[in-house]
Amino acid sequence: MISGLRKTVFFILLVGLAYVSYTYMIKPANQHLAQEKERVEQKLAKLAELERATAAAESLSEQLKQMAEAMQYFESKLPPTSEIYTVLENVTVIAQKRGLVPKTIRTLKREENSGYIEQPLKMELHGDFNSYYSFLLDLEQLDRITKIRELSLKKKLKREGQIEATFVVSIFFQGSNA
Repeated sequence: MISGLRKTVFFILLVGLAYVSYTYMIKPANQHLAQEKERVEQKLAKLAELERATAAAESLSEQLKQMAEAMQYFESKLPPTSEIYTVLENVTVIAQKRGLVPKTIRTLKREENSGYIEQPLKMELHGDFNSYYSFLLDLEQLDRITKIRELSLKKKLKREGQIEATFVVSIFFQGSNA
């Protein structure tokens, strides 16, 4: 019976040792491991977020570069204010070259916007429709930015094919802060 008692005591000691080692060694180690895994997952999530932000920043810097190139292109199309008379002369020469007779050319109130100035001109031209159409095509081919607004075409009753065109053409220039 002593042998059976020894075996029982030994078995109880082994079970107690297993319980104590689980409670004081394995369970805290598993909890620490779970915490470390959670920390690693949080860091991986932050890293993925930073990679997305980096990709977005690179995309934004590329877009910013494209916008700067576009602004430089359009600024090259805007003459300085000192060239306003040259551009006006070019418009008048194009009209005369196409056989149009300028009746009136009046400057309207200048509008200053951020970075550019818009100088509207009210023009009245007389001539045939084909000449006027050629004038518009040549005006479009100018290496400066222009805009036609308030266009009015009237047919002259006395002469077939002749029109009277009244329109406002806006010419754009660099602003004082450009």
